[in-house]
Amino acid sequence: MCERCSGLSGSRETAATVDASPARVADRTPVPPPRPGEAARSGPPGGRDAYFDNAKYLAIVLVAVGHAWEPLRADSRTVTALYTLVYAFHMPAFIVVSGYFSRGFDASPARIRRLVTGVAVPYVVFEVAYTLFTRWSDHAPDRDISLLDPLYLTWFLAALFLWRLTTPIWRIMRWPLPVALAVAMLASLSSSIGNDLDLQRVLQFLPYFVLGLCLRPEHFRRLRRWSVRICAVPVFGCALAVAYWSVPRSGYRWFFHRDSAEQLGVPAWYGPVMTLATFGCSLLLVACFLAWVPGRRTWFTALGAGTLYGYLLHGFLAQGAKPAHWYDPAWMHGPPGAVTVTLAAAAAVTALCTPPVRRVFRCVMEPRMDWAFRKEEGRAPQDGRRNAARVLSGSR
Repeated sequence: MCERCSGLSGSRETAATVDASPARVADRTPVPPPRPGEAARSGPPGGRDAYFDNAKYLAIVLVAVGHAWEPLRADSRTVTALYTLVYAFHMPAFIVVSGYFSRGFDASPARIRRLVTGVAVPYVVFEVAYTLFTRWSDHAPDRDISLLDPLYLTWFLAALFLWRLTTPIWRIMRWPLPVALAVAMLASLSSSIGNDLDLQRVLQFLPYFVLGLCLRPEHFRRLRRWSVRICAVPVFGCALAVAYWSVPRSGYRWFFHRDSAEQLGVPAWYGPVMTLATFGCSLLLVACFLAWVPGRRTWFTALGAGTLYGYLLHGFLAQGAKPAHWYDPAWMHGPPGAVTVTLAAAAAVTALCTPPVRRVFRCVMEPRMDWAFRKEEGRAPQDGRRNAARVLSGSR
């Protein structure tokens, strides 16, 4: 059965960046002008920032690679350690960037339309598509289609929809981040939240989104100083060592943020403590990751506009790998196999972010739905393609 992987991989318990994370920056936040003496960042036309497009592409590659490693975890402590390290920061990074580009969300009719067409519609389409597909891949012909119980990667779309709707509240709050952390800590104490819209994960990942709302362009500029980049190297090295140590203890489960402390089989007080601990750890690794993201245009910069496509479509490859027996050869469970699946996953998700794929699937990812909304007086109809999915695919 689809495993509820954290971050972006399991079934109705799984994770991933879209409007998202796996998201496209739904709101067209203008690129801040360079400071005096600082060269302007090169980026594609239309106000897109090469730095954030690069960050989205690299994060979606890590999402796909993490999913490709899942079947190999039982055979390699090293793979499991790398898996733990990646899951500690790839979804938090997506969510922080999603929050950063949601700062302008004001619940106006235009924003709501983009939220519906860019997040809600893809959620419905892919919830149905994944359910039908996993009936075959998981040998579960009776699996019900449920729009309230997100399946596999769709949890992130449901979460993003809810986070965006609450953005005006966080924007007027005096201490938004401490309140969001308190909400996440309380959620870790409750086992009765249930699976509706994957609320446990929505609440536990909430602080990362709220943090993104609080960030400013200068915070990202500070991260890209060479002193920070140099410090990021030993930090990642230490994090990998800790991840390797934690493998026998299944430490990676805390980074999934999908279960309460009781469901993880530990005393209730572990929940709030581990919520703070994982937040601090993930935040440090997100900062290190963002410090090493290139700010100039690269060969993959343009692919950052298609990360929503890579996020949602690569799940079919990940889910189809087992019934297709891709992992059956014995050599796949050794170092050569780990290298092979890593390169294959990176290549596949890269291909899924390209313009030809985006043109084919734009009708369900970025649909034109002018017919579904009333025209606002004195305003031209909004192009449905400029939707809220800008967190994973557009200008986040």
